[in-house]
Amino acid sequence: MAVAAVLALTAGCGGADLSSGEQGFVSANGLITTLAPEDRRALADDVTGETLDGEQVALADLRGQVVVVNVWGSWCPPCRKEAPALVAAAEELAHRDVVFLGINVRDASKEKARAFERTYEVPYDSLYDPSGSLLLAFRGTIPPHAIPSTLVIDREGRIAAGKLDEITTSTLVGLVEDVLDGRTRSAARG
Repeated sequence: MAVAAVLALTAGCGGADLSSGEQGFVSANGLITTLAPEDRRALADDVTGETLDGEQVALADLRGQVVVVNVWGSWCPPCRKEAPALVAAAEELAHRDVVFLGINVRDASKEKARAFERTYEVPYDSLYDPSGSLLLAFRGTIPPHAIPSTLVIDREGRIAAGKLDEITTSTLVGLVEDVLDGRTRSAARG
């Protein structure tokens, strides 16, 4: 039942064939949400899965670092548009204690997702989650119900900020730097 709820949230345009991987995307209003440290909550469950290369990764193992989680699909036009921005942000933040992790949702095969990563030269791992079930761990926080979504998780494993829509390099770097430096921005569009 819970997986059905996630699929309903991430289904996009009505009547789409979820098995094809070619369905529409769910757009959001571009609002950025930031949470003060005292308002942050831990994830409901650990996010653990297999990467596109078959390695096991658990978000809990990354505790102590700031983690950027991007939810994407190769079938999603805004995901393709934002991919260079995420790659640039990962490169710009490489010298800081920041880890990037993708969650690939609703792709019919790992090969489509791998082709996306090769095309955009994505330098970080992505968990393969064709059913979208990993997104359930984010319930009760800033749920990544729009595709694409980008979340910034603080060193304690709590969601600190999120943008439920395409993100730019400067916006993402600014959000991460705020979390690294213990600052909180007001919610803004962008």
